[in-house]
Amino acid sequence: MEFMLDTANLADIKKYAEIIPLAGVTSNPSIVKNEGKIVFFEHMKKIREIIGKDCSLHVQVVAQDFDGMMADARAILANIDQKVYIKVPVNEEGLKVIKALKQEKIHVTATAIYTKFQAYLAIAAGADYIAPYFNRMENLNIDPREAIKEMALEIARTNSSTKILAASFKNVAQVNGALENGAQAATMGTDIISQAFSMPSIQKAVEDFTADWEQIFEPGTKISDL
Repeated sequence: MEFMLDTANLADIKKYAEIIPLAGVTSNPSIVKNEGKIVFFEHMKKIREIIGKDCSLHVQVVAQDFDGMMADARAILANIDQKVYIKVPVNEEGLKVIKALKQEKIHVTATAIYTKFQAYLAIAAGADYIAPYFNRMENLNIDPREAIKEMALEIARTNSSTKILAASFKNVAQVNGALENGAQAATMGTDIISQAFSMPSIQKAVEDFTADWEQIFEPGTKISDL
């Protein structure tokens, strides 16, 4: 199970890299836009510095034609590093790009997936990750749980090395639903992680433990003080 951050905010990445078992960071043009006028490649290099070489970094092409997407991919690899996963949307031109990149043994994340058929094509093309958009699928009355389950079955049927990187979440229940139906990875905004720990019962349990401890020892006494 891989947990990734869907953000380009350096402060958030630094914070949560110390908290969660971070497997990687994903971005797209909309996420980059949230950071304002940044020096793009320098910013991406800073993310790599924070997460290290063992975590995956996923950066999306912005061109819409084959030649443009291939040029974007080469620029990303040349200006960040060769380990970056190139995010490519699964449409006709994108699928052509995925096939070409995989022939060159370049890491690829197939993104903007709404349907099982898109996923099946990306799996067959050899994408390393496929990214179904969970919440957006729900908004279109597409059952993302059922779709992800079938994607996982297709990966198993074909003995594929492709992993499902579920994306586009609005709440923790959606993340749970993706993982419970076969997604090997999930990428989410930091707001989702904050939601996970905001349950009042968690903090109350911590406070109750402290209160019980202080009935035995002086307030403020730590185990390391004993």
